[in-house]
Amino acid sequence: MRTVTPTTEQVLAFCAEEPIERVFLEDIARRGLGRFTALADDGGLVALCHVGANVVPSGIRCATFADATVRGQARMIIGEETAVGELWAAAAFRMPHPRDDRPGQPVYRLDEVPEPGETGLRPATRDDLELLIPACAAAHEEEIGIDPLRRDPEGFRWRTRAQVEEGRSWLWLDDDGVILFKAEASAWTPRAVQLQQVWVDPQARRKGYANRALRDLCRLLLEQVPTVCLFVRPENTPALALYESIGMHRTITYRSLIF
Repeated sequence: MRTVTPTTEQVLAFCAEEPIERVFLEDIARRGLGRFTALADDGGLVALCHVGANVVPSGIRCATFADATVRGQARMIIGEETAVGELWAAAAFRMPHPRDDRPGQPVYRLDEVPEPGETGLRPATRDDLELLIPACAAAHEEEIGIDPLRRDPEGFRWRTRAQVEEGRSWLWLDDDGVILFKAEASAWTPRAVQLQQVWVDPQARRKGYANRALRDLCRLLLEQVPTVCLFVRPENTPALALYESIGMHRTITYRSLIF
């Protein structure tokens, strides 16, 4: 086996073997945004790693990517739990101690169309940005523990606007402009859409809005792809109950190391 810089065709062939686990890797490869290193044998790739602000390993012998991870000064290492564990075991002694280590994050998938929620869910537009940016920041802080508008305000605003412009952001507002539901797509391929930042304004929680709107969002997406997926912290009991209530089922587990 040897370390290589893979071609896009090699990356897509590797991702096709596990399209849910590798949905993020496939998405950024298709958009030409990935910085990849890989482990290859004569039959193709056996491991792949994206090295950027997020390091995302997949496959076998992911310790191979330790040097690239150390050089990259990642803010997060995230991916299938075994792959992340192998990489971290090889890189840990040369990297800062993670602020948070989150093993056992279940990955959920939905392949069957749920019942309609009959909500006002719609794609977000530029006119929604002043409302959406603080909501996305609040969702990010709840999930990661960092306020992105303090850490990188311009970058976060740019990323939120880009998601809206790319058609990867949806929301449902009440008549007073309260966000009853919002979500974004963190990855989108011909095989799956991966959702992130599923969020309801705190004053509107525990009223069933998330269940209804997530069903409508999944119905919309399942017209375009065969699977909707996401991952979640295992201790987030309300989120686990929400996803299972609409028919999602657990598959593999992820692990996240946050720096």
